[in-house]
Amino acid sequence: MSASHRLITAKAAASAAAARQIQLRTAASVPLLRGDRGRGFVVLRSPSRLRVIKAAAGGGISYGCGGGKIRVRPCSYAVGDQRAVEDLVEKGGKGGDRTAEVLVAAGVTVVLGVGNRVLYKLALVPLKHYPFFLAQLATFGYVLVYFSILYLRYHAGIVTDEMLSLPKAPYLAVGLLEALGAASGMAAGAILSGAAIPILSQSFLVWQLLLSYIFLGRRYKFNQLLGCFLVAIGVIITVASGSSAGSLMEAGVFWSLLMIVSFLFQAADTVLKEIIFLNAARQLKGRSVDLFVVNSYGSAFQALFICLLLPFLSKLWGIPFYQLPNYLKDGAACFLNNGAISSGCDGAPLLPLLFVIVNMGFNISLLHLLKISSAVVSCLASTVSVPVSVFLFTLPLPYLGVASSLPPGFVAGAVVLLVGMFIYTCTPLLGPSAAPPPPQPSVD
Repeated sequence: MSASHRLITAKAAASAAAARQIQLRTAASVPLLRGDRGRGFVVLRSPSRLRVIKAAAGGGISYGCGGGKIRVRPCSYAVGDQRAVEDLVEKGGKGGDRTAEVLVAAGVTVVLGVGNRVLYKLALVPLKHYPFFLAQLATFGYVLVYFSILYLRYHAGIVTDEMLSLPKAPYLAVGLLEALGAASGMAAGAILSGAAIPILSQSFLVWQLLLSYIFLGRRYKFNQLLGCFLVAIGVIITVASGSSAGSLMEAGVFWSLLMIVSFLFQAADTVLKEIIFLNAARQLKGRSVDLFVVNSYGSAFQALFICLLLPFLSKLWGIPFYQLPNYLKDGAACFLNNGAISSGCDGAPLLPLLFVIVNMGFNISLLHLLKISSAVVSCLASTVSVPVSVFLFTLPLPYLGVASSLPPGFVAGAVVLLVGMFIYTCTPLLGPSAAPPPPQPSVD
């Protein structure tokens, strides 16, 4: 009996030792995810299942995101919270599927971005005297639409109470940044020439790279920085090649700097939204906050700050504040295309409504792309829509009259832009997934 017991004990010890050797060999080929209080998890993959075991705590890991690398800091996952770790690893493990998802989302964003720019131009045909009304219609209309969608998604179980209970201070900051970006952009745009704005708008990409470096800890490779630079240069060549060389400085340095600052606010807004998604994934134990939660509360706070800035904004548009109610009333009559003021409002309400719908879809797709990739990738997708829109304006579009001519440097600028996109995307949009462990020998 004693000999039999010793034989069983020895065999069990040998099995445990062999299992520990397999785990140690496998741990070398998979990432270590840090948990609470310095504890860690090693994720072991097999064709049939995914297991999580405790391991010695190590340093944080780096993984690719939107072409850059981000340092993973200690997260709040509890030891044994297998579902949270599995979800996080599965998101990084399916690199090919995730890259395809990012590319499809980027393509949809480019298409909607082009439609947004073209339809804005068409919407201003009937509302040419009421652009400020159109801006406020979009701002306050989005609050109603987004919260309606949020309500439906909440009752469908997509949005949870945990998502709605997340801190509201970041959404407040998002609304403030969007309102400040709109106000400073309107102020500078009223003075600057049309050719100067697309050139200065390329500072948006620079700000995003800088803010991602500071607040997200991203480190970009040389080919990524070169690609972003070429994309910006391509847009500048495409848009500004037909304008006079001195158009940028005609309005003075102050207004150019103010426009650059407005793009700083917008870039900070997008980076802050990315931080919101990252923090929410930690607070929700690996689950991601629904983008309509971010859109709804961000739009609500933006509308609040726009209300506070209305006296300033109406003055920028040349509307005395005491005349603002009458202006909005006339704008609504033109939008509905009825009443005595309806003459000259041909195309309303169809064209303005199409713009509002497509603009909303563009904002949603842009936020979705930011959620699954990064702020820089979403910026690049939005940037690509600029030269495509310039080309479409050379076509005989309805309501626009005579089509504009193609800028002399359009082809050269488009080639530079495409080369920049190719160079940037040479680095995978997402980091490589962990290598699979070696086959596990059977232990008798």
